[in-house]
Amino acid sequence: MTVNKELNGSELVVSVSGRIDTTTAPTLEAEIKGSLDGVQKLVLDIADVEYVSSAGLRVFLSTHKTMLKQGGMVIKNVSESVKEIFEVTGFSDILTIE
Repeated sequence: MTVNKELNGSELVVSVSGRIDTTTAPTLEAEIKGSLDGVQKLVLDIADVEYVSSAGLRVFLSTHKTMLKQGGMVIKNVSESVKEIFEVTGFSDILTIE
């Protein structure tokens, strides 16, 4: 998994590629949490993410809760396989997915 971050004023764009699973989810969580000071909008670009496990879903949910207090979070460029995971788990009803 690779994570790239780009801060534009109060908007942070985090681009993730690879798999978000039990092994990589803690790294992703640390990367995001350590970058949220002053961020009002978080954009997670997961175009190159091929799989999200329950550990990855937990990272998305906890980050979503944090960002509700600061502004908002959007998940963009979701592949069909990951979109299916969001739909089956009900996360598509909770998260803002574009």
